Amino acid sequence: MTAPDRTLRIANGQGFWGDSVDAPIRLVEEGPLDYLTLDYLAEVTMSILQKQRRRDPKAGYAVDFVDLIRKILPTLRKKGIRVVANAGGVNADACRAALVEVAREQGAAGLKIGTVTGDDILDRLDELVASGVPFANLDDGRPFSEIRSQVLSANVYISSFPGAMALKQGAHIVVSGRSTDPGLVVAPLIAEYGWAADAWNLLAAGTVAGHILECGAQCTGGNFSRWWEVSGWDHLGYPIAECSPDGTFVVTKHEGTGGLVTVDTIAEQLVYEMGDPSRYLTPDCVADFTSINLASDGADRVRVFGIKGAPATDTFKVSISYLEGYKAVGQLTVSGPDAEAKAKICADAIWGRLARAGVTFEQTVTELVGVDACHGPITRGAAVPGEIVLRVGVKDRDRRKVDRFGKELAPLVTSGPPGVTGFAGGRPKATEVLGYWPTLIPKSLVTPKVVVEEVRK
Repeated sequence: MTAPDRTLRIANGQGFWGDSVDAPIRLVEEGPLDYLTLDYLAEVTMSILQKQRRRDPKAGYAVDFVDLIRKILPTLRKKGIRVVANAGGVNADACRAALVEVAREQGAAGLKIGTVTGDDILDRLDELVASGVPFANLDDGRPFSEIRSQVLSANVYISSFPGAMALKQGAHIVVSGRSTDPGLVVAPLIAEYGWAADAWNLLAAGTVAGHILECGAQCTGGNFSRWWEVSGWDHLGYPIAECSPDGTFVVTKHEGTGGLVTVDTIAEQLVYEMGDPSRYLTPDCVADFTSINLASDGADRVRVFGIKGAPATDTFKVSISYLEGYKAVGQLTVSGPDAEAKAKICADAIWGRLARAGVTFEQTVTELVGVDACHGPITRGAAVPGEIVLRVGVKDRDRRKVDRFGKELAPLVTSGPPGVTGFAGGRPKATEVLGYWPTLIPKSLVTPKVVVEEVRK
């Protein structure tokens, strides 16, 4: 497995669940790769997957991933491309079972599929609290008891080493739950190059590579501040890191694809979701982003080097989601002369009628989309708008109050000023608002489990 002198081409074809369905297919078809990584999970995703699993014990993972593998498995096998994804969500074993069925359908006997579990501690919370784990909120120090009864999911950001272990055991596809986003790239580097658990500079370099790739096309021209310099938006290339065993790497994309890879596009991605740049904490190490050097290495190629790391902490971060209340949002289109003034009257009518009915809310929002909703008065032109979208919303812990709000928009079609012509989306319904609770757990209390299953005929 170890390839000390081999350059590894690791690409990321999924920046989030909902990213381009074509990007990973194009990545494996349009050029050479060694590894394809796919990032499906966000904090809110875990609670949604837990709900799905409660309804169906075979659910709780990213079903889109299974559909993708069904499409690209022949190409993966032909080119020898291996896949690392966190698509397992809260039910990686069920995801593996689904992948095994896909492999059998395609006659892919001998394919090895690995899973990494142990990150889901939802069922262990009371036991862990009783043992002395406080689970205090990292942001404000609030006690866990404030939200314990509303908890929906609890997942540990586990180390990259279990994923590397699955690869070392021959897995062609590795599926995990809540690994870190950069860890999808770090795991292959550990497996291929034999990096040790205390190789802090190397692990930091792998973390930086993973951080650059984790948001997909966001480092190849997507969301770039100088967007007018980018061309080929209809065929945007997704990122590839050409990695070396000494921790240096080059970020690029397949030839002939749209987008842009420059020092500036990479630098912008590096500061994305950044706390203290000198102490970027991961389960594997502490990476110093201030040590990163970037240099152009040719057209659409940026060399990254000089990265320093420090010893990892003795805790894992835990992502907990909980039910924080309910919300509803609705909108009306108001058109004709004096649209803005009439939209304001509609908004005042909604809040006034609810107040007269004795209904108030923890939070409300009123936006005149097309006037000042996004950036305030700094973008207002001289022209008078001929139509306005009035967007109103509420949040409250009482679901009945939120549903009551939803009944106030439609009446304005006949009991408001003229020009209320569009009632978009029907009556607003109360939907859950999920809160995020970041916290810590001692590493000694988490034991990841690695399983590698070989597909039989």
